[in-house]
Amino acid sequence: MAGMLYLVPTPIGNLGDISQRCRETLEQADFIAAEDTRVSLKLLNHLGIKKSLVSYYEHNKAFKGEKIVERILSGETCALVSDAGSPAISDPGEDLVKLCHEAGIVVCAIPGPCAAITALSISGQATGRFCFEGFLSTAKKSRREHLESLVKEQRTMIFYEAPHKLLTTLQDMAAVFGEDRPISLCRELTKLHEEVVRTTLGEAVAKYTENAPKGEFVLIVAGAPAEEKEVASEADAAARVQQLMDEGLSRKDAVKQVSKDLNLPKNVVYDIALKDSE
Repeated sequence: MAGMLYLVPTPIGNLGDISQRCRETLEQADFIAAEDTRVSLKLLNHLGIKKSLVSYYEHNKAFKGEKIVERILSGETCALVSDAGSPAISDPGEDLVKLCHEAGIVVCAIPGPCAAITALSISGQATGRFCFEGFLSTAKKSRREHLESLVKEQRTMIFYEAPHKLLTTLQDMAAVFGEDRPISLCRELTKLHEEVVRTTLGEAVAKYTENAPKGEFVLIVAGAPAEEKEVASEADAAARVQQLMDEGLSRKDAVKQVSKDLNLPKNVVYDIALKDSE
């Protein structure tokens, strides 16, 4: 009988955030696949758990992924962990999950710590609609292309960034999105020196030019303001209805088409058309 793959989230800073269910899953798994076995070993030692660890990270995922799948198919249960947070979110666990699905292996995700959601919830930015963009490329051209593709994105945007790349990223964001775009910079989440800086991209560039950033950052960037739609005048609506009627459409069909084209209620367009025909 085939085993299972469990996605086990680990604390993003405070070890007290490990849940009882996560602890039990790690204890019961036959082996643990870890992004960095040294980091995971510290957590296991803290929990008093002794378990077989195998490394699974970006540069060995093609080879190790197949081996892990083989072990699960033979009946073993694997718990996948990343260095911090939820596995498969912006880490190679995504590929292992795909392999398991292709092999017909059941994958179970256990809820738990996630830096993106934690930061969003305390950012002070809009949380109703958002998109996760993860880490930007280290290559300037690719990074700028990524940001430029988001110029008109109206949802709140979530990015991860390392301290040594933060200033360059902020400078590119300010150039693409504008210096007045609101941003919340969340660092050291759940740790002793947790901090949220709510400012603008221009002010953030100035701040971290003078003060070297420390700690891992989650950047919550406000979406672009909604584009104001131009409201058609009564004259435009009336002229358009008449044009369509001259082309052979009935008044009813012409009104329906103009209502759709100009984003106006049909009853409004109909009243305009009747008034114009008088």
